[in-house]
Amino acid sequence: MARTADRTEQAERISQAVWRIMAEGGPQGLTLRAVAAAAGCTTGLVLHRFPDKRALLLHARDLLHERTGRQMDEREAEGGPPSEVLRAILGYAASVDPAKRQEARVWLGYLTASLADPDLAARHVTANRAFLARIGQLVAAARPGWDERPRTEVATALVALVEGVNTLAAADSRTYSPATQHALIDRALDAFGLT
Repeated sequence: MARTADRTEQAERISQAVWRIMAEGGPQGLTLRAVAAAAGCTTGLVLHRFPDKRALLLHARDLLHERTGRQMDEREAEGGPPSEVLRAILGYAASVDPAKRQEARVWLGYLTASLADPDLAARHVTANRAFLARIGQLVAAARPGWDERPRTEVATALVALVEGVNTLAAADSRTYSPATQHALIDRALDAFGLT
């Protein structure tokens, strides 16, 4: 039993190292050696789980998708008026605290790496479309009388706003402060009649 616990603990340390390196140094800093050093293990142990840099990148993207999905599921489960849940989910997706800025940096780093790799890009598109579908469902719940086309257009605009602000805030958190991000989300929701 101790061996299983050791493997689980090692896997968690490696995952944390992948996350931290991606958030702090981007994809260029994400190497097998860097992960091993940050996790306090051998390169061989990292290689056993991740055969190459591409596998590390995919793991970082999966961690991001799992983390954000779980948090959004929890927020949706709290309930409330649909327009308030939509606002909360968009606010959660924004880069409004250090942990969310780390997520934005991982997202942006992965996106950068995926530009030259169709398989990485496909994983990114799948995760982004899942977020878009979630926002689309929340828009539909907030405005059940709307036809599919306006719901889709509004959901796409809201996702583009949040992801765009995340990208800008990753490099300039002073201009795109948490207050500014929330104000932009509120303004967009108001403009689309979702308040």
